[in-house]
Amino acid sequence: MDFTTIENKRIGEHYFRMKHKSGLTVIVYPKKGFNSVYASIGTKFGSIYSKFEFNGNEVTVPDGTAHYLEHKLFESEDGDAFSKYAKTGASANAFTSFDMTCYLFSCTSNFRQSLEILIDLMQTPYFTKETVAKEQGIIGQEIKMYDDSPDWRVMMNLFQGLYHNHPINKDIAGSVETIAQITPEILYECYNSYYNLNNMVLTVVGGADPDQVLKIVDERIKPSEKVDTKLIIPDEPYSVVKKYTEQIMPVAVPQFELGFKEESTDKYASSRELVCTSVLMNSFIGESSALYRRLLDKKLINSTFGYEYLEGLGYRSVIISGETRDPSAVAEILGEEVRKLHKNGISREDFEASRKVVYGKMISGFDNKQSIASELTNGEFTGREIFGAIDDIASITFEDVNKRLADQLDADNCCLSVVKGEK
Repeated sequence: MDFTTIENKRIGEHYFRMKHKSGLTVIVYPKKGFNSVYASIGTKFGSIYSKFEFNGNEVTVPDGTAHYLEHKLFESEDGDAFSKYAKTGASANAFTSFDMTCYLFSCTSNFRQSLEILIDLMQTPYFTKETVAKEQGIIGQEIKMYDDSPDWRVMMNLFQGLYHNHPINKDIAGSVETIAQITPEILYECYNSYYNLNNMVLTVVGGADPDQVLKIVDERIKPSEKVDTKLIIPDEPYSVVKKYTEQIMPVAVPQFELGFKEESTDKYASSRELVCTSVLMNSFIGESSALYRRLLDKKLINSTFGYEYLEGLGYRSVIISGETRDPSAVAEILGEEVRKLHKNGISREDFEASRKVVYGKMISGFDNKQSIASELTNGEFTGREIFGAIDDIASITFEDVNKRLADQLDADNCCLSVVKGEK
């Protein structure tokens, strides 16, 4: 069984990919001059997977189940994975997002032993009533910690202001009430549904040899039969739930997130769409834009000001965020400028300048092992190849970006989320 080599001559980078006989996708991205290694195993199962079909049967699980499962998978009958990593010297962690769960480690030595631990923890679920109940207190404290975080609350309040039905409006960790409903049976059902090797990807980036990785996978992976799973996405109207949401918290400077909701779709955005959005937004409010300088001169924004494009199955939105003494004034100015943007489009000069900036940021990302691994894993789940954006940024046109604008930044379909202190 051989790897397929995937390369991009524009930047002189390459990686190796294969669909292993077990069903697991294996990717090795070697980096010259790197002694350290970053490795992750990801599964396409995140917090929005609260309702799905498994082998023809509809399954509904409590909010926070994916995150709970992430915590419990580190435990096994012969001890906890963190204790094993402590012996190899590797730094290990895991995270659950809206769309996926990833388990990871980085190391400069003992790579083989560390990768074996990662592979084994994915294949040895161990859930009992006692261990599951014990975790409720730990995760309950984590939930309360996030409830006290202004950064987290301003974001989740925004999602609840944008989305009527989509589960993205629920906290990734769930609530104290929902996690109390989680049982070993529920965790095993989710594990059997989505921790199937055909739904997972192993990514290794840095000073690693593809043949060594394959040898370890051959020795440790137990093949699994493919199962039939499908996320059930609720109907989501185009309109937002509310235009404004506010929460009082102990912050020195108010925080805001302004979200522009788009039409929902059961498909991921293409690499070309994402590149067009990046060029568009950099031209509109990037650090070299006239609007950014105007807001800065008025002392309405600071270095925290920025934007992102949030998209997945059933949700898409442009989000502009930061700290400001006057969130309403910033939102009003942005709304006015969005309307002008739709009327006039971006200029050819701004297009060319922004394309260079976006290209530069893309290239710098290839110096970061974690960024590469994240993009490779995400690409497997969304159908976007990591080098695709490099070719797209070189080929998109001025007309492509202005056409993309037609589907984005609807000033009449947005929500402003604000977290501020007591007057």
